Parts: sequence; C-alpha cells; structure tokens
Amino acid sequence: MQLELLIGLVTFSFVSTITPGPNNLMLMSSGANFGFKRSLPHMLGIGIGFSIMVMLVGVGLVQVFEWFPQSYSVLRVLSIGYLLYLAFKVATAGAPKSQASDAKPLTFMQAAAFQWVNPKGWSMALSAISVYAPSATISSIVLVSLVFAMANMPSTSMWTLLGLQIQNYLTSNKRLRIFNGLMGGLLVASVIPVMMGT
Repeated sequence: MQLELLIGLVTFSFVSTITPGPNNLMLMSSGANFGFKRSLPHMLGIGIGFSIMVMLVGVGLVQVFEWFPQSYSVLRVLSIGYLLYLAFKVATAGAPKSQASDAKPLTFMQAAAFQWVNPKGWSMALSAISVYAPSATISSIVLVSLVFAMANMPSTSMWTLLGLQIQNYLTSNKRLRIFNGLMGGLLVASVIPVMMGT
C-alpha cells in the first residue's frame, strides 16, 4: 500500500472510530455506570470484533449481499430493531447498586457480536474495504483490519474514560436516570439515518 493511501486509511479509521456512534455511546454509558475496569471486556469486544468483521467483509461477505440483495435489507431491519432494544435498556437502566446482579456491562462476546448489527460499523467496514483495499488481496484486507484494531484502542478508551468522568456528576439516582435516558435517546438518534435509508 502506498504511503498516501496508508495515511488516508489511518485518518479514516481514527475519525470514523472516534466520532459518536452506537459503540461509543454505549461505552460512555458503560464507563459512567460500571467504571473503566468492568468495561474492559466491552472495549476489547469492539476492537477485536470489528477488526474480524472488516476482514470477513473484505474476503467475501460483500459477495453475499450482491448475490442476495434481500439479505442486506434483513440485516438492516435486525440492526435497527436490536439498536432500539439496546436504547431502551440503556434509557431505563437504574444505578447498578440499586439493581440485582443482572446489572452488568456487555461481555466481550456480546460486544463483538454487536458489531454485526451495528449500522455505523457496516458502513465503515464496507467503505474501508472498497476504498482502501479495492484489489481485495489478503495483505491489503489484513492491513485495513489491523489499522482499525489500532484505531479502536484510543477511541474505546477515550469514550469509556469520558463516561467515567461523567460518573462524578451522576451522584444521585435522578441524574443517573436523566443521563441514561439521554444516552438511550442518542442511540435512537444514531439509528434515524439508517431508518431514512441513508
């Protein structure tokens, strides 16, 4: 890969992973509700899960969508439904201490699996492969995947730490309910472009 193309890929991956989206909003909520250490599996699930997704998209999943265009529509509907469910869960979450043991952050596997129903993730993966690995060689696909893995580390850390800082202001159940409601609302807002077909 030429240096100019690599610089473009690094810039694209960093900007696309650090801007607000479902992953980052859920990480901020997790940091605020559970702290950094308990959110680590969630963070790793995003970084590793998304990198694997980029690799699989590059090696042929795009072909499935070309052969069966309706599969993309099914994925879109499932993605929207799951994000709305997550938005509801986030918006209605109370303080972890006030809930039973069912209050916990996403696990590694849950966060990794979420990448497959994340509309922003699909858009990023398809764009990255088509622009930065158009030849679809294994080496170019692996490089794109590795760059995203590295870009996800500072991004997931920053959003979780931001949530952790917000935790200092969430000293009452009322503030926590308002924050969680806001995070749930922002998750819904992140789905609106997908619902509109953009």
